Amino acid sequence: MNRPTSQIDIFSPEAYLDEAEVARRCAELRAIAPVVWIEQEPYRPFWAVLRRDAIMAVERDGKTWLAGPRQTLIPRDIEDAIIAQWGVRTGPVRTLLDMDGADHRDHRNLTQSWFNSRFLNQLRARMAELAREYVDKLAALGGECDFVEEIAVPYPLIMITSILGLPDSDAPLVLRLTQELFGAQDPERQRSGDHGQAVAMEFFGYLAGVVAERRKEPRDDLMSVVANARLHGEPLSDMDTLSYGMLLAAAGHDTTSSSVGVGMMQLARNPQEFARLKNDPALIPAAAQEIFRWATPVRHFLRTAAVDTELAGQSIMAGESVCMMYLSGNRDEQAFPEPDRFRVDRSPNRHVAFGYGAHHCLGRILAEMEVEALLREITARVEHVELAGAPEWVKTNHTGGLKHLPIRYRMKVGE
Repeated sequence: MNRPTSQIDIFSPEAYLDEAEVARRCAELRAIAPVVWIEQEPYRPFWAVLRRDAIMAVERDGKTWLAGPRQTLIPRDIEDAIIAQWGVRTGPVRTLLDMDGADHRDHRNLTQSWFNSRFLNQLRARMAELAREYVDKLAALGGECDFVEEIAVPYPLIMITSILGLPDSDAPLVLRLTQELFGAQDPERQRSGDHGQAVAMEFFGYLAGVVAERRKEPRDDLMSVVANARLHGEPLSDMDTLSYGMLLAAAGHDTTSSSVGVGMMQLARNPQEFARLKNDPALIPAAAQEIFRWATPVRHFLRTAAVDTELAGQSIMAGESVCMMYLSGNRDEQAFPEPDRFRVDRSPNRHVAFGYGAHHCLGRILAEMEVEALLREITARVEHVELAGAPEWVKTNHTGGLKHLPIRYRMKVGE
């Protein structure tokens, strides 16, 4: 069987410390084939899916391509240790990301209505208020700050804790656990070499108390929905309930904060695009989509072939895994004119930063609204922005973005 192969690395956590280099490597891989067979330690072999249309083909066919048993690239030794301890590759955690078919649909429907536009429209005033508060903070910081730490991280964090009904005082704990969970490969954030298992257990311990409270006294918040959810007349297991709550609490802000940070970096690097956005606020929705395309905070997900099949002209055998490389798909020159140029007016912009198909991001509309609200406030009140140092990326091959973004800026007169 003809299997295009390569040793070009876009799969290790280290590769994502240099955004320009990893984008260049993605282009090299796409030039080989849309789908390339990868045998690179420390991972089990897999097919890398590199072009946007091929990624979308996998995402839309949930019968051929299964979420289980592999979701992310985990070193073989850690994967074996997790399986030995828990019996499954995902350990004790079982979320929407791991589910297929009716099981996935039924669990997703438990909270789907909370993330539709009708409900989120009720939060618009709160988002606008929060965006004002954080640009007020920007003004008070005096013209120079680490934008990730001061703005990009806390802004969506407070929004999701509000939706979940968690007290603001718990936000630092939720942030620490999220960063340790998603930053399990980063020396500054990792707690142990167990790929986040200990962190998940601490997260579960915190959420167990919240779930117990909501079952005793339900409120008008999303954690009450999760805590009291029933499927086919039966309550969710405690483990499924805690896994669901952890996914919402962690993914509900981390990917948005990554996008906000990368978006500000790109506006600082491209002053002409920042000026266009300031002069034409009607471009803000398109700019938000370009920010998501550029940031692509979720770098990959795996699927496994249920049957012998073909993808982008390549034969793939049942049981083999494909790795959808979203960053590569979002820089695909066959899908995006000038893919390495940041354009606030890019349209159409059919990126895959939120995934696609049945597993597309549950919180997409929320993320879009949050980024647009902050962009409106920043473009109305910030006159100029530039980098004040080198951006620093989280060392991860799965979910992450910048961990530091030093900027220098000037507010409008009167601010």
